[in-house]
Amino acid sequence: MFSLSHLSAGFIAVLVGYTSSAAIIFQAAAAAGASQAETGSWMWALGIGMGLTCIGFSLRYREPVLTAWSTPGAALLVTALAGVPMSEAIGVFLFSSALILLCGLTGWFDKIMRLVPAGLAAAMLGGVLLKFGLDLFASAQTQPLLVAAMLATYLALRRRLPRYVIPLSLLAGLLVAGGDGLLRFDDFEWQLARPVLMTPEFSLTSLLGVGIPLFMVTMASQNVPGIAVLRAHGYHTPASPLVGWTGFTGLLLAPFGGFAFNLAAISAAVCMGKEVDPDPKQRYKAAVWAGVFYLLMGLFGATVVGLFAALPGELVMAIAGLALLGTIGNSLTVALADERERDAALLTFMITASGLALFGIGSAFWGLVIGGGVHWLNRRRH
Repeated sequence: MFSLSHLSAGFIAVLVGYTSSAAIIFQAAAAAGASQAETGSWMWALGIGMGLTCIGFSLRYREPVLTAWSTPGAALLVTALAGVPMSEAIGVFLFSSALILLCGLTGWFDKIMRLVPAGLAAAMLGGVLLKFGLDLFASAQTQPLLVAAMLATYLALRRRLPRYVIPLSLLAGLLVAGGDGLLRFDDFEWQLARPVLMTPEFSLTSLLGVGIPLFMVTMASQNVPGIAVLRAHGYHTPASPLVGWTGFTGLLLAPFGGFAFNLAAISAAVCMGKEVDPDPKQRYKAAVWAGVFYLLMGLFGATVVGLFAALPGELVMAIAGLALLGTIGNSLTVALADERERDAALLTFMITASGLALFGIGSAFWGLVIGGGVHWLNRRRH
């Protein structure tokens, strides 16, 4: 059954994903020497891959499973692909996706995730999302009226119309932005993207120097928090099939520029809150809508980036923060509920929120490792 709250949550999830990191994708493509047509093909492959996996996973398991491109992976590629020919870059993408597929087929990832306590998973999720909550108020420094209007709408309607409060807050922001002349459509053009098949070449140097780090970053900084988001919201979708299919999708679309597919964390949380639907079993419909929007993004490629660029950054930051407020609060509640594990959960939360990065691996992984170590010591002590 059609619901505006499902549609709006799916749209906002895609909005958050694209506006937060699409520019990094263009930088990564440029580092590999991509032409304009090849860059458009990258966006086509990523949108199609994410759209099909979102829809397929969510309908298969009837749970809100979102996929995304690897943002840390793209950031890695910006520097790692400098001087690497496009053909070798495609070989790297295939190699990394094959390793991800192997993890899914062997079941290693599923076994590891069963060892992660729910409190630590919730703490890591809270740390990942905290920045978005803080950005809500940071954006008020430059656009106080815009953010105030959106926040006031949210506070006034969150109990009366919980399923529609986010789209109505977005509408309030658009009205204020339009009235203040903040919407910029000067460079906006409708243009379909066309896939470009790029032949791979395999270089041992590139595979070891770029392929393995891309695989590690995607697994540790994307798939681990992606599964943690599902677990923190009470969904027990098997991890290994999800990871395996994202790797298989990468193998199919890497020759067109699909450098890495993985489970989403931040954007996925948008589709899992009570505002989406009071019934957790119905929230998968929001993820299906996100898949539809991903497909549209892929078909229109760079055109979509121009559309998002027309929106003021403060509006995007504010709507993302508002959409995730409930999830942040729920994560902290679950994380700190058990007093005996509170120190482990608190460490996980703070390390994840700090943005610490070691050996090219993001803070979510290290928060879970260190928090998990403290959790293990506590269990031994008791």
